[in-house]
Formats: sequence, C-alpha cells, structure tokens
Amino acid sequence: MIITDTHTHLYSEAFEKDQDEMMSRALKAGVSRFFVPAIDSTYTAAMYALERKYPEHVFLMMGLHPTHVKEDYKEELTHVKTALAQRKFVAVGEIGIDLYWDKSTLKHQQDAFRIQIQCAKDYQLPIVIHCRDAFDEIFEILEEEKSEDLFGIFHCFTGTLEQAHRAISYNMKLGIGGVVTFKNGKIDQFLAQIDMSHIVLETDAPYLAPVPYRGKRNESAYILEVLEKLSLIYGKSKAQIARITTANSKDIFKI
Repeated sequence: MIITDTHTHLYSEAFEKDQDEMMSRALKAGVSRFFVPAIDSTYTAAMYALERKYPEHVFLMMGLHPTHVKEDYKEELTHVKTALAQRKFVAVGEIGIDLYWDKSTLKHQQDAFRIQIQCAKDYQLPIVIHCRDAFDEIFEILEEEKSEDLFGIFHCFTGTLEQAHRAISYNMKLGIGGVVTFKNGKIDQFLAQIDMSHIVLETDAPYLAPVPYRGKRNESAYILEVLEKLSLIYGKSKAQIARITTANSKDIFKI
C-alpha cells in the first residue's frame, strides 16, 4: 500500500532533532511519497538538504507562502522565479491568501498570488493553494486566471460543500488532512458527497495533527488517522483510499 502525503513541511525546525526518526516512522507506516511546499527563501537550503537525503521519496515545490508576504515580497518572488528557472520542481506552492494573521498585506498577497499563478502556467506546473479566512479573495483571482493550464490542490480544505464544488470547478483537488478528524471540523459531514477523484491526502506536518494527536506536533506517519477517517466516510478499505488518492496525486504532480 503506497500512501502519499501531498503537503508536509519535513524541513521544519520542529523536526530539527529527530528528522530521520520521523521519516523512518512515516516510511514504515507506508508513506513513501512526500510533497514538500516552500515557505520563503530562508528555508530553501533546508529543503534541498532534505531532498538530497531522501531523493526517492521527497518532491519539492517552490513558492512564497502568503503569511510570509512582507514589504520585501518582490525580492522573495525574484528568488522563486530564479529557483524555478534553475531546476525542476513539482508545483508552485504553497501560495494564496491568508487573512487570519494579517489583513494589512492583502494587496501584496493578491499581487504575489497572481504572479505565482503566472509562473506556474509558464512552467506548466500545478499550484498548491493556502487559504485562510480568504475564500472570496482566492476565488476572485481563480476566476480571473481560470484556464486549462490552471490546476492544482486546494491545500487543507476547510470550506463548505458549495466552496468545495467551486474549488473543484477550477481544476483543484481538495487536500484533506487532520481537520477531517476534528469534532468541529465540519468537512466530514459532507465529504461523502464529493467524488473521491477530487481528493488527496495530506498532513501539513508539523501543524494540524489529527485526533488522537490533536494539539501535538504532527508528522507524516499520522496520515494513517486521516486514511482511517476517509475509509469510514467513503465506506472503502484503507488500501482503496490510499490507491485512489495516490493516483490523484500523480494526476496533479505528474510523478
């Protein structure tokens, strides 16, 4: 059984002391494909080092995370563009809009999102979207940019059924992680109405650990809890869920 974690920050400082042990636990659990999003230029070296350690399992994205869009965002976007021109990445991400932490940077975030969508189109890559308290703002830009060469993943999807269908209409898969196990997560109430062809698994480690680890550091091995929950929701075996979601990840990342 091959399990794919489509969104995991394996290079995070949270894993500084036990990165290899954490990776070993994930690999033993059957997680053998790890898709790693970027945050900003300060993490690039750590991402490359991780890839060198696990070249058969780790696949890197490049992008500027919306919470790291500051006054110097143009310089950061130059770093993104330079990196994309220099080597292969599997996606442009994670990118998007986050209005939970800071609404004052909205204009910069919108600009960065649009520019990075164009980068993805230029390189025929998927985008991986971060959206927090910003569905309307995200959808506004996706509506402007929609085309056959716009596709990707709506990472950590936490919206409504209507928002799920709208995201899918823009050629986005829904990234389902630990939130689906939360009592107040809500997405478990309608997910069965979404065809599994639109679903991929993720952890967002070290964040958003699933029940029974909620509130603790998340890691990729905990994706088994997400797999278990989706098995109950869809009435399919864990092996079937793993197979379908891994196939969906290959459809997006082409790898």
